[in-house]
Amino acid sequence: MAIGLEVRDLAKSYGGKRAVDGISLNVRAGELYALLGPNGAGKTTTLRMIAGLLQADAGEIKVFGTDARRDPLAAKKAIAWLPDEPLLYDKLTAWEYLEFVAGLWGVDPASARADAERLLKLLGLWDNRNDRCETFSRGMKQKAVLAGALIHKPKLLMLDEPLTGLDAGASRLVKDMIRERVEDGAAVILTTHILEVAERMADRIGIIKDGKLLIEGSLEDLRTQAGAQGQSLEDVFLSLTSHTPVAAQ
Repeated sequence: MAIGLEVRDLAKSYGGKRAVDGISLNVRAGELYALLGPNGAGKTTTLRMIAGLLQADAGEIKVFGTDARRDPLAAKKAIAWLPDEPLLYDKLTAWEYLEFVAGLWGVDPASARADAERLLKLLGLWDNRNDRCETFSRGMKQKAVLAGALIHKPKLLMLDEPLTGLDAGASRLVKDMIRERVEDGAAVILTTHILEVAERMADRIGIIKDGKLLIEGSLEDLRTQAGAQGQSLEDVFLSLTSHTPVAAQ
């Protein structure tokens, strides 16, 4: 199986303190990788460096074989980034926003219109397609940004807390769309504080703390490595990231 994302010895410091400290990981095509960690662990910084929004101090990033530091434009064409805080052009309507994003990616206009209609209908925004984004609730903005992220069919999809602000129905819909991209062969990496989501959806999980990758693998791999057979992902996570060990159950 092809490697969609390859990260080697990635590092970033702020004011002499390492925010990301030599992280190495791979995400295969057709795989969903959950990157978990407490607040301040370095998750978002890692994703921002992969997306090319933040310059790494050291390390290598390859996106489907393209060196992202040597050829950032080529790498970015394969990437979609969904930040934890939805960023939209408020004065644009949802339809105009998707047209604009598709144009930036050079998507064929006819194909972009068809995909925009499909995505807006799937996400329950079709009736709001001509409303300005500034009138949207946070959940509606989150769905509009997701549609924008998917409009050019990215090979590498990165999502930072994608379910924040969504109700149960919208969360299920978004999870289904993420899984659809995985089944289509995309490499997907996401962060979430909802550990049940990672436990149910992720093919592999990485847990980081203080900028270091502590452990990674399937849930069973994590249980074995952490000596936590039969425990939930929450128990494994807390035993690795908190100062107080979680008792076996």
